[in-house]
Amino acid sequence: MPRPEVVELLIPIDDESSPELSIVIPAMDEELTISDFLAWCREGLERAGIRGEILIVDSSADRTPELALALGARVLRVPKRGLGRAYIDAIPYIRGRWVLMGDADCTYDFRQLGEFVDALRSGADFVMGSRWKGSIEKGAMPPHHQYFGTPFTTWILNRVYSTHFTDIHCGMRAMTLDSLISMDIQSQSWEYASEIVIKSILLDLQTTEVPVHFLKDREGRVSHHKRMGWFSPFQAAWINLRAMFVYGSDFFLLWPGAILFIIGFLLTGATTIGPVDLGIVELSLSSQFLGVILAIMGLQSVLLGCTSRTFFDYTGRRSAPIARLFPYNRTVAIAFAVFVAGIAMCVPLVVTFISNDLSLPAVGIENHLALSGLFLVASGFLLFVFTLVINGALAAHAERLQLRQRSVTR
Repeated sequence: MPRPEVVELLIPIDDESSPELSIVIPAMDEELTISDFLAWCREGLERAGIRGEILIVDSSADRTPELALALGARVLRVPKRGLGRAYIDAIPYIRGRWVLMGDADCTYDFRQLGEFVDALRSGADFVMGSRWKGSIEKGAMPPHHQYFGTPFTTWILNRVYSTHFTDIHCGMRAMTLDSLISMDIQSQSWEYASEIVIKSILLDLQTTEVPVHFLKDREGRVSHHKRMGWFSPFQAAWINLRAMFVYGSDFFLLWPGAILFIIGFLLTGATTIGPVDLGIVELSLSSQFLGVILAIMGLQSVLLGCTSRTFFDYTGRRSAPIARLFPYNRTVAIAFAVFVAGIAMCVPLVVTFISNDLSLPAVGIENHLALSGLFLVASGFLLFVFTLVINGALAAHAERLQLRQRSVTR
């Protein structure tokens, strides 16, 4: 069957009329495994005692959609546009209140889906499968994935977001439909996996992990990474890291920026009225230059970190402290006062320059005062511009939250 050019939903004769659980599975050329996979899903649903539908999001050129439809699955035919896009395309067609994701290659044992259902029934919003809490069949993962790639990227995400996941790349995961809609997935490719985990954190979802058993590929099946070439796993790792770093950019800005600012501010302040002798070290104008640079870099990083937190706040919890800390009127007044104070500190050097026939004598206290003054001028300007941006971002963020809440309610 040729790959589709438009989205088309195919409904089986024995379609489930009122599913509680929707098993949503992207598939591309899985003719070898699709029949066994669907049998595993049926067995898993029966064991869990839950009514369910199986929605295959298909972009195959082989007999995968025909077999799936004949075996009772709904088939959403979509163009080949990426793994993340497959889930985006599926959302309008999901009928269950809960969603279970995975692969159609029989590497995840869907006969054991009951643990996901139990967690959802117990109130979890997001249930992450973990191969490290379950088992990994010998030969199921390349050694560099099993012992380096997945543990390393999981460790990075846990550090950036202060979480405790054990396997962020597990393809078998479940969530409420409301949670999936709230995530507003944007990723078109492999990075959807990290985006979903990250947004489960940013949305403050009730999250848990359950063990899964990861099996090696069937004889004769070639994984999608191998089909796409040797570079595909590395590309997947890179775009997943990109998602982690972009959504968590405040991690790289706030605390590092605060440390830079404190160091720079102390250097600048200590030398504002002249050199400081610390025994074996003398802090002079050169030290003050370094301090000004570090302080401005640090201040800019902190302000950008606050902006980033506002952009990627999906609940209002992360941006509320920023709104309280930087109210418009007070912050603009502080920025103006800092700017004027900086100008005032530059006046003695300007007077000296004019009184010496537009030239400067040897370095004196006026130079130190002026350099600290320029730091205050730059800081006041940065704070003013940030106040404009952050208040606009907070207003847009409040509107976005209202729209999201309305869409979820509908």
